[in-house]
Amino acid sequence: MDISIHASFLPHADPDASLAFYRDTLGFEVRNDVGYHGMRWITVGPADQPGTAIVLFPPNASPGVTDEEKRTIAEMMAKGTYAIMLLATPDLDAAFEKIQASGAEIVEEPTMQPYGVRDCAVRDPAGNLLRVQERR
Repeated sequence: MDISIHASFLPHADPDASLAFYRDTLGFEVRNDVGYHGMRWITVGPADQPGTAIVLFPPNASPGVTDEEKRTIAEMMAKGTYAIMLLATPDLDAAFEKIQASGAEIVEEPTMQPYGVRDCAVRDPAGNLLRVQERR
């Protein structure tokens, strides 16, 4: 069996702010920017990894989501507990400095974790928790 992870979805609250963060701060390329009924889906990914992407989406666009669920999602996004993504870089300190300089919310500075991984944690403009792990 040959299965790979092609794309993951992260919600956005402000597509322009999320686009600026993922493109200008993380250096991802924009692969698609689709508008539909006043909403936007933006696909970004590392330039050297064309088979891997993140789709930034409006969480209220999912079919079948009730108004109560929309409120719950919005509350969880505001607390930063709705979505998590694990990224990796060979130079954690340089990545952290760039993320910090962007004004992103810092949750944890680069730290050697007791389970043997050095990483940091930040929130994107929508509140999604991003852990950035040092790749060795």
